[in-house]
Order: sequence, then structure tokens, then C-alpha cells
Amino acid sequence: MLTEYWKKAVLADPLPPLVPSAEDRAAWEGIAAADREELLNRAAEYARLPYPMRLATDFLAFTRNGSRKADENPYFFRRRKLCLSALACCLGRTETLDDVINGIWCLCEESSWVISAHRINPIPGAPSQKEHPLPDPEDRYIDLFAAQTGMILTLVKGMLEGPLRQAAPGLTERLMREIDRRLLSPFMENDDCWWMGFRRTDLNNWTPWIVSNIMICALGSGMSRPALSALLGRACGMLDRWLAVVPSDGGCDEGAGYWNMAGGALLDCLQLLEEATGGTMALWEEEKIRNILSFPLKAEIGNGYFLNFADCDARPVLSGERIQTAGEKTGNAALVRLGLRHRGPLLAELDDVPHLSRLLRKLFHPAEPVPDPASPAAEAGWEGWLPDLQVRMVRRGGWTLGCKGGHNGENHNHYDVGTFLLFLDGEPEIVDAGNMVYTAKTFSEDRYTLWNTRSAYHNVPLIGDCEQAPGPGYRAENVTCLPDGLALELAGAYPAEARLSSCHRTLSLTAEGLTVTDRIETAVPCLPSWVFLFRNRPVLSASLLETAKLQLPLPSGWKAECQEIPVTDPRMARNWPGSLWRVQIAPPGPVPALQAVWQFRRREPENR
Repeated sequence: MLTEYWKKAVLADPLPPLVPSAEDRAAWEGIAAADREELLNRAAEYARLPYPMRLATDFLAFTRNGSRKADENPYFFRRRKLCLSALACCLGRTETLDDVINGIWCLCEESSWVISAHRINPIPGAPSQKEHPLPDPEDRYIDLFAAQTGMILTLVKGMLEGPLRQAAPGLTERLMREIDRRLLSPFMENDDCWWMGFRRTDLNNWTPWIVSNIMICALGSGMSRPALSALLGRACGMLDRWLAVVPSDGGCDEGAGYWNMAGGALLDCLQLLEEATGGTMALWEEEKIRNILSFPLKAEIGNGYFLNFADCDARPVLSGERIQTAGEKTGNAALVRLGLRHRGPLLAELDDVPHLSRLLRKLFHPAEPVPDPASPAAEAGWEGWLPDLQVRMVRRGGWTLGCKGGHNGENHNHYDVGTFLLFLDGEPEIVDAGNMVYTAKTFSEDRYTLWNTRSAYHNVPLIGDCEQAPGPGYRAENVTCLPDGLALELAGAYPAEARLSSCHRTLSLTAEGLTVTDRIETAVPCLPSWVFLFRNRPVLSASLLETAKLQLPLPSGWKAECQEIPVTDPRMARNWPGSLWRVQIAPPGPVPALQAVWQFRRREPENR
């Protein structure tokens, strides 16, 4: 798709600047007072702290004890401090220029811009991380944050090239040599980075995220127009290979939180291409592009919550300005409004992995309200069906149901085929625990030893001791979108030892509540059980489960157990402070066939 557009595009002459330079005082003095104060206050905090060492033992911590943070904390602090020092200098605090110089020097002197957790290139023949745990300065591998480092350095040079050349002659030349050596030349000459799509086809957010930052490096490099055209054309080919993997419905199996660096990074690329070609390359009417860019709207539950299947946070920090821009480019007023609601603090763009290009977009793209008033239907939230992703959203009265089919080979997968989320009056009742702080286990053969990834902690049946199994072959079948919910066969998501003949689930939402009907048939009698993960503490009696707002009748004679799960992981605690509550319900004994009907209803006032 993009390659065909690129063949007809013409580079602008001259190319527009990526960012206003410090000499453009009108641009920098026109920044809103609140944004200026926020930036300068944070920059002053960082100015009091030195650039930290990035130690070999911190890098080794990933292979020694699984810690990513040991290397990532000083790594990202360095880049955050450089961004803030450069921004403060542009805002008139010229005394921070030496901090900018030192920051550029620190990054140029690093042996590698690749973080410890990404040291390995997962293609056949690549060196083992255990055998080669320390970075190799000659390694031409490009990871997410090597590309993002190049983007930061390119934009800092664009903002402060004049003062840098005067105060530290030769530094900008060194900076550009490092970007070319570590990024631009390998990007053009090396087909072995897995995310390029030459050696692997199972691409994810890495492709658009890296490509967007490489584009910025190239556009700010001063390379010849033929060389730039060749690089951008190669980038379009990589994006086309990623687009071939993305479903036509635009769904992101990594979740709404990962849209920032999947669909949002695609937006970065498209906007850069549009600007670099003077508007001759614009893909805003392409249906698949529009579907990808509108995904956050289709994943929004409301009240800050989103569908959080897989490794997604329940309340993700979204790039609101990017969502706003996506809505503006595609003429989607509801998407613009969603973006405006989620713009958040300016410095959120630096607080996680410092994304200077996003902060600058936000800084120079004011959050003015859209003139078109919100319609009641738009503000009620999206309801519909993503057939490729197999995700369904239904809203009835005060209830919201999110449920999925899918398979267990999805990006950032959990064993959650057939799971569901249930919200009442905008608040979570039945939930997905979501994500935790990443460690070496997260993306290793030990991934499914983590409790939050297992079926035993998702809202799905367990067949005896059997949970669901990994891989794209373990999937939902006969998935049918119903007017009020979803019907699907789950037997194919479980391993052969479960001896399942059928595990058919139907979810139906009405104004009265949710009904989940499960029909299970096994080749031999087994003891199935049902897991439901509650946000609020349940109270169990012989015949009823109740929370503050919810009630669930229990089958006579069945056993129900409740387990409190204190949320101690810092990342999960941002979404679910306190505790979650896991309820497991089972019949009295083994059976060859069984139908269970679960009716979640609003708790009657007299029962409170």
C-alpha cells in the first residue's frame, strides 16, 4: 500500500524542519504558560542530578537475575535529562546548554543504544544472549530504543544546532556519525533485524515504532535527496509488511495501551511522509488505515478504562494528542474527542520511555475543543464487533460487556480465549488482571508461569487440572457475533489431555445483566470449574455470591471458594490498587457433560 503511494510521491523542496530551532523565538515564546512552567520545573529538578553511569553489571543483571530495570533506569534517565535540558535551553534557560552537551556526549560514548532486555536478535543464527550478555559495539542490530535514541539526538540537534556548533565544535558531526553508524547504514544494508519482515513475518509494534524514529533520523540527517528517497522507500516496504499482518478490522491484539506504538507509530510515519512530500502522500481515506487509527475508540469502556486483554493495562496511558490527530486526519470527531480526553500532562510523553517527538507534537498542537458537539450516541461509547480480532463490545443500560475469541498465539498473549469483562455503571466488576512489570520471564519460555497470564486467573472454565495451551492452533471456533453478545466453541483452546469434546460458551447482555451459558462435554468424566476475577470483595453464601453492586446465584450443592490477590506489582497496582478477588466454582463431583448458567445481576437494594 505505502510503496505504491511512495512511487507517486515527490519530496518537498526544501524539506520542512522537524522542529522549530531555538533561534525561532516566536515559536518557543508562543508556548502556553502552563506548558512552559511544567517543562522548566521538571528540567530544574533534573538539572540538580548528574547523568548516571550505565554500568556493565547493570546490563548483566538481565541475564543474572532477570532485572530489566537495572539497565533501563539509568538508560532512560540519561535520555530524559537530555530532552529536558534541550527544551529548557530553547525556552530561554541557556545555562542548560552544557547539560545538553554532556548528554549528547554520554549517549555517543555508550557501547550500544540497545537495552539489556533486547540484546538478542530472535532470528536463526543470531548469537545467544547467555553466551554474549554484554553489548558489542560492532553489532548492527537495531532495537526500539536504539532507534528512539537516534530520534532524540536528531531532534536535539534540530533545536540547538547553532548553539552546539558554537559551544562544542565537532559535537554535532560526532552525533551524526553515530546515528549513521548505528542506525541509518544498518537500516539500509542489513536485512537481518527481525522486525523488518525479511526473515520473519510475525511482526508487531516494533516495526512502525522503529521505522517512525528511523524516518526522523533520516529527515534530519541532511543526506542527499536520492539517498533519502531510497531510505523512505525501504521504510514503506517494511510498513507494508507490517500492515499485511494487521487485521483488516484494525484491531490491535496487543491492546489499547500498545496502540500508542502500533497504530500511533503508524500515524507518526504517515504524518512524516505527508509533511516530507508537501502533502502529495496522504493515506487518510484508506479503509484499513482508518480502522487502525480508530481502534482506541473501539476499545474504550469509559471512565478511563479500556478493554485490557493480553498485556494491556486496564487504564493505559494513551497518547491523547496522537489520537486527537488521528481523528483530525480521518475526520472522526468522536476520535478527536477521545484524544482530547486523554491528552494528560505534557510530560507524560517523557515519563515512561522518553518520546521527544511526541512531546514536541503535543507542545505545538494545542488541545482546542472541537466545534462539533458530541452526540449522545458518540458519548455513550462504541458498541460493535471486530471480526478479525474476534472482540465484541456490548452496552445495555448501565452494563458494558467486553468479550473475545481469538487464539493463544497472539502478541503479548494470555491464556484467555473466551474470557470477558463486565462493567456496571462505568465501574469494573469482572476484570482482567492485565500487565505486570516486565522481567526476563515475561518474554521467555517461563512466561506462562506468571499468574496473570494463566487461564486459572482469567474468566474461563478450567477442565480438571487443564488450563488452555499456547500457540495459534489453540483457538476459538465457530465464533458468532450475536445481537446481544457472542457465541463460541472453546474446546480447541485446551490441550488434548483435557479430553474435551465440546466447551460451548454463549454470552448475552441485556438491561437486566449478563448471562453466561457454558455447555461442557468430555470423553471421560472430569471435574470442571469456573474462574471469575472480581474487582470488589465478594461475599459467599450457600446459594449466592454478592459484591457491593453485583449478585450471582450459585448452583445448589456446588462449592465456591474465594481467594484474595493483593496487588503488589507496581504496574498492576496503577490499574488495580488494593486487591483483586478470584472466585472458583465447581460441581460436587466429576461429570461427563454439564451445562452451567451464570447470571450476573444488579444487587437488589433490599439486600444491601
